[in-house]
Amino acid sequence: MTAKIAFDSIDQLAHALESVGYFAERRLITAVFLSLRLERPLLLEGEPGVGKTELAKALAKVLARPLIRLQCYDGMEQREALYEWNYAAQLLHMRAAQNHASPEALEREVYQPRFLVKRPLLQALQTAAPGALLLIDEVDRADEPFEAFLLEYLGEYQVSIPELGTVTADATPVTLLTSNRTRDLNDAVKRRCIYQWMDYPDRARELAVVRSKVPQASAHLSEQVTEFVGRLRSQPFVSAFQRAPGIAESVEWAKALVALDTLTLDPEVIQDTVGVLFKQREDIAAIVPLLNDLLAPAPVNLP
Repeated sequence: MTAKIAFDSIDQLAHALESVGYFAERRLITAVFLSLRLERPLLLEGEPGVGKTELAKALAKVLARPLIRLQCYDGMEQREALYEWNYAAQLLHMRAAQNHASPEALEREVYQPRFLVKRPLLQALQTAAPGALLLIDEVDRADEPFEAFLLEYLGEYQVSIPELGTVTADATPVTLLTSNRTRDLNDAVKRRCIYQWMDYPDRARELAVVRSKVPQASAHLSEQVTEFVGRLRSQPFVSAFQRAPGIAESVEWAKALVALDTLTLDPEVIQDTVGVLFKQREDIAAIVPLLNDLLAPAPVNLP
């Protein structure tokens, strides 16, 4: 069953996402639009903190669909993604019915949907219209056998349960996969998806995000935050850090500065709040000798 997508154009989708505070470049919006129109999963790859997971949250809001999240990790098993049987309930039922049913009938009875504990994939397939938005987050953290397990769902929006047969989507789920590219994903997974690489936003787009998420910050402070973080990510500074701050760190830093009643950035306030931007001891130590250069006025390009 297919639910009608509410957006007739890329611009409509862009405006809807901006209305919930998500500002994206047109190429990304186009990929999302095509994913919705073609009912294909969307694979988002990029550095941590560029807004992959936030896109799923924003899209769930504008589509008015429940967000179902499958957080991947090393060693994840199929049962944690798809389903488990409620063994305790099955055992109680067997004990109650063992004197009144044949072994064959008893086996059929205990493998009924009411004894099934649904995990994210099955929940997404069995969500009523208009359907769910399934976020398969950090799929690169799972192992290759788990990727192979996902192929049936990604290609046909269905899964196989040995005791019950094939379960097909009641309403086609919108599906987003994210990857921080800690390893390369299988080509079979990529072929089933529309692919989009996500990079850090340009300064104007990040400024729009900060202003939307932290309206209490003054225009001057918001501009300083985005300018400073943008410089952290640029050459020659980025090579000094293990990981540059993402958009989430920019927003949290702006909130922290507002909480401290900061009016303008200076070396002292940056050193006091640098733990919001960086999560590695080495990065915190590396920023101190660079502060003067990072805070220096941008050069003026004369005609």
